[in-house]
Amino acid sequence: MARRRKTLSQNFLHDPSVVHRLVHLSALPKDHLVVEPGAGQGVLTRVLATGGRRVIAYELDAGLARLLAGQLGDRPGLRLVQGDFLRAPAPQEPFAVVGNIPYSRTTGILRWCLASRHLTSATVLTQLEYARKHTGGYGRWPLLTVRTWPEFEWRQLGRVGRTSFTPIPRTDSAVLRLERRARPLLPGRVLPAYREFVEYGFTGVGGSLAATLSRRHRSARVRAVFGRLGIGTSLPVGLVGPAQWTALFEELGTDVPRASR
Repeated sequence: MARRRKTLSQNFLHDPSVVHRLVHLSALPKDHLVVEPGAGQGVLTRVLATGGRRVIAYELDAGLARLLAGQLGDRPGLRLVQGDFLRAPAPQEPFAVVGNIPYSRTTGILRWCLASRHLTSATVLTQLEYARKHTGGYGRWPLLTVRTWPEFEWRQLGRVGRTSFTPIPRTDSAVLRLERRARPLLPGRVLPAYREFVEYGFTGVGGSLAATLSRRHRSARVRAVFGRLGIGTSLPVGLVGPAQWTALFEELGTDVPRASR
């Protein structure tokens, strides 16, 4: 079991104060369905499955799943599933994801969440560096955050010390929260076009975002839009923030690309 946990970069959370903090930051409505990606030893599961809350808890490790079934199997509203969360179908009703997730599976789990039509929020413990990177903490923004920004807000909600876990990881963790916006920043009908616009921009051809976009749009127009929005034309793609991307799309997204003319 220890070897399997090491392979998955899984560190068990044992600090009760962090457990309760995570549940508090999840802001779960009382009747909301909750999905836990990896129950582990059940420390978080026990708190989630209180007050009649409905919880689906996944655990990949068969041995741990049997232990959890013996300890928590009769708890009302709790369904324990031995299996891989990433292979599970998303619930067909509004639900939230809450969990202490393996570092090595963070991106896969968050992509699963983002692709789930009925997800309302995901509040997870992950590596501090990952949380900072995806919320602009280093002054740079990755493709995943920018691509999903009109629909989801990404926030880091505090740091969690490494000694709150067993075995103790090499770095601290953080609470990362993704919350679906009640009203997307862009109309739903243009979101596919926005995502394509962002993905093209992140190809990095030309050395700066303005140079990349100038390969598709008239250079003079790109310079004018960047100037009007106060975005430097020499900025590399990673230094352009999500709000700036949204504004750029609103200005340039309806242009007919050069290749289509």
